[in-house]
Amino acid sequence: MTARIIDGKAIAAALRADIAARVAQLDFRPGLAVILVGENPASMVYVRNKDRAAGAAGLAAATIRLPATIGETELLAEIARLNADPAVDGILVQLPLPRGIDPNRVIATIDPAKDVDGFHPLNVGALASGQPGLVPCTPLGVMRLLAAAGVQPAGARALVLGRSAIVGRPMAALLLAADATVTVAHSHTRNLAAECRRAEILIAAVGRAEMVRGDWIAADATVIDVGINRRPDGRLVGDVAFAEAVEMAAAITPVPGGVGPMTIACLLENTVTAALRRRGRRAGR
Repeated sequence: MTARIIDGKAIAAALRADIAARVAQLDFRPGLAVILVGENPASMVYVRNKDRAAGAAGLAAATIRLPATIGETELLAEIARLNADPAVDGILVQLPLPRGIDPNRVIATIDPAKDVDGFHPLNVGALASGQPGLVPCTPLGVMRLLAAAGVQPAGARALVLGRSAIVGRPMAALLLAADATVTVAHSHTRNLAAECRRAEILIAAVGRAEMVRGDWIAADATVIDVGINRRPDGRLVGDVAFAEAVEMAAAITPVPGGVGPMTIACLLENTVTAALRRRGRRAGR
């Protein structure tokens, strides 16, 4: 059996087109401000892609580039300025930040209503308690991929491999809200391969190249590979050994071209959602 490939590029393109159509009907342009501190090459590429996608969707996007030598006080002041700017609907601070700046303090300074990354403690709490809030973009993108692939989480055994605050924990909360039976596995999980084999939906977000082998995967499983790792030979690979897993799973996302494009598309969606909520309008699609 060869797994069905879940094409994240195509699904993200359709979502971006839908967002652009929605924005075109608005009487204002949602504003997105991205703060980039320093010149981390990967961050610079990612921010450039965000700018391009936001512009194509009709958003008013601006990147604020700050030197790596900036102090935490100055950075917090810049966030406070954006919090107070009525033209800015979404604020994103690109991580990682230089040493000496506390990312938790930075995230907590962002207005929760403008926190389009969904990392503010109030948004994290809203997600955990089932209340409306802004949801982290990558887990939201995974849920969009599952829906587009016709995979129903309700009643399914789902395993999230990884427990980070950015992906693993919010991913588990979203799956629980969708009525899946959820297990969170991590580096201390006993019999990890056996736990993975029980899953009908397997979300790999552990950050270890090709850790999940083909024989860890059940024949009817849908595999979503969140990982992106660069091999010494320059190849980008996920957390799942794709060549093995594609022969076992029922459906799988590739790396690249799976979850990655959805993260940016969902950032745009969060910006539109934040813009509408701030104006007291309905944020549904």
